[in-house]
Amino acid sequence: MKRLLLAHSINALLLCAFCGLATAAPQGADTPDRIELMNGSVIIGRFLDADAGKVTIKTDFAGTISIDQSRIASMDVKSALTLQLEDGTLLDTAQLVVTQQSLTLEDQQLSYDLEQLTRINPEPWELGVGYRHTGVASAAFSVQRGNTVRDDLAYRVDSRWRGLRDRYTLEAKGELRETNRERNSENWQITAKYDRFQTGDYYWGFAASIEEDRFADLDLRTRIGPYLGRSFFDNTPFLLEVETGVSQISETFGNAENRDYFGLTWSVRSESNYLGKDSRLYLDHKGVRNLADRQSTILNTTVGLAFPLLGQIEGAAEVVLNYNSGAVENVEELDQTYRFRLGYVW
Repeated sequence: MKRLLLAHSINALLLCAFCGLATAAPQGADTPDRIELMNGSVIIGRFLDADAGKVTIKTDFAGTISIDQSRIASMDVKSALTLQLEDGTLLDTAQLVVTQQSLTLEDQQLSYDLEQLTRINPEPWELGVGYRHTGVASAAFSVQRGNTVRDDLAYRVDSRWRGLRDRYTLEAKGELRETNRERNSENWQITAKYDRFQTGDYYWGFAASIEEDRFADLDLRTRIGPYLGRSFFDNTPFLLEVETGVSQISETFGNAENRDYFGLTWSVRSESNYLGKDSRLYLDHKGVRNLADRQSTILNTTVGLAFPLLGQIEGAAEVVLNYNSGAVENVEELDQTYRFRLGYVW
């Protein structure tokens, strides 16, 4: 079944992206590639990639642009391509023809079934060489002067290294707040994760985190443990990852009694560009339930909308909800924050 779904996905991508591909004799390296859209528009440039439902082409008038495959009527590609088959074989070709269920490299007089094709122009990390590094570093500032003097700073760094078989994640976030020159909020958290991908959309991982919340009487909370995860809707405009596991948790307080317990953990991470190809609607939810005290639950949820401002600078409006039903005495269970932040994306 998986092989059949892969065949249909690759077939849909290539038939839409390369329908009408020219079969003339080999052309020179300077001959541009041509894309005709459903509305009759024609884009001239150099073909770069076809992956995840998008065709990427570099133009002289608009730089590098991505086109949804559903908008493409035909393509005439004369640029050199590298094809990767499911058995790992790499094929270089200067002329590619796709008809029905057959993939033909005319310059080499070779033909393959479409279901054998994994991707076009793979990046080094997709071949098992190195990692693709992505991330965002952002901060939100608030300054108030007058009857009340208030300064707020919230910062966050999310960084991921993705390889063919595994992934490393490092997250760091924190918040500082002063009112009338007196600090009344100070917290930070650092999380490190390792994921190992298995057959299909499943993966297993191991996570460790440390955090402090000075004004919630939390001197230190450590969490370490394994989990299982699954990705949904991979290679679509909508990303969803769900993880669940068990962790050993240790909490040290300034005044309250310290606690050590095992907790059921879960997380949900989702991103989508359905509101616009340049936007990013995101959800980051994490939860911990104390297995020794079912009334003690920690929920951390962030919902936001990010959008580009200039180059790799993005803005984002978000809501942050932190709930702890096991909070110590005189500490509110729910903390709500509404903020606008600026970030650098790579």
